[in-house]
Amino acid sequence: MQKILMIVHAPPYGSERVLSALRLATALVSQEEERVDLSIFMMSDAVTVGLPNQPSAEAGGGLQQMIEHLVEHGVLVRLCRTCAVARGLENLPLVPGVTIGTLVEMAKAAIEADKVITF
Repeated sequence: MQKILMIVHAPPYGSERVLSALRLATALVSQEEERVDLSIFMMSDAVTVGLPNQPSAEAGGGLQQMIEHLVEHGVLVRLCRTCAVARGLENLPLVPGVTIGTLVEMAKAAIEADKVITF
């Protein structure tokens, strides 16, 4: 089983980098050839994707639904603590299964990963 760390630091809206990252993550956990151990670490403005009550796919969104699907498939989704604090998110409710993590945790995940993908 490959360990993959995905680091996302683009804003969730205004570009499609977060959407592309979540689409790739979904494809990675959905493929049947080889199981993967996937972790996603959101940095910079990407941390806002961890907030609940975002638009559904039917309403032109769908990022929250993708995060929930990934969490259900065992993906660790963490938000950078420093980035969350800088944006006033550290005490707000998050999408279930999303946690706030540290740079130390991300560094450890990067060392242990077979692959690191950035968006």
